Amino acid sequence: MKKILIAAALVLPGLAHAQQIPPASPAVVDRVVKESFTKLPEGWAQRLVPDETMQLCSVTRNQPAAKEAEAIMAREAKTVKLPEGSVIGNWKEGEKVAQNGRGGQFSDPPGTVSGGNCYACHQMDPREVSYGTLGPSLTNYGADRKFAPADAKAAYAKVFNPQAAFACSPMPRFGHNGVLSEQQIKDVVAYLFDPDSPVNKPVK
Repeated sequence: MKKILIAAALVLPGLAHAQQIPPASPAVVDRVVKESFTKLPEGWAQRLVPDETMQLCSVTRNQPAAKEAEAIMAREAKTVKLPEGSVIGNWKEGEKVAQNGRGGQFSDPPGTVSGGNCYACHQMDPREVSYGTLGPSLTNYGADRKFAPADAKAAYAKVFNPQAAFACSPMPRFGHNGVLSEQQIKDVVAYLFDPDSPVNKPVK
């Protein structure tokens, strides 16, 4: 492999030069990102400003030191707001939230209801053939946990703010950032934990 790279560098001098270009500084990256967004609606500019957690995750490339990770999870855990009473909603509505990838874009018309787009990263209903693999499979999620109320609450908290469970998680902070409402999160939890949900129905 080394010989191939040397030969390529001799034939293409620009290749060797390109490999020596230092990475851009965080300030330059931040400026380029901000300049790439033009004609933003009112209030959108603030969304481009990362909070303390996102800044640290960016600087460490999502690999914070152990103490930094602990600090992130402790700080983010304080933002989790559990609903009064049950965290289980309507699984049929939760399925709609999981399948819906609309919302949250400045091109969306006012009043657009945001979805969770859960299938972009997870397998859920084992009969659904279109799903992503960035996140773990959630098939049989509630059944595997014997539908334990404590696990359902933990699932609600993770959907609300996954940074509280795993520092620098790639999963969006749906509740913390106001992407999903309390009811929508309860419905998603129902999709995972209701015994009648297709998520908990093995394929025969």
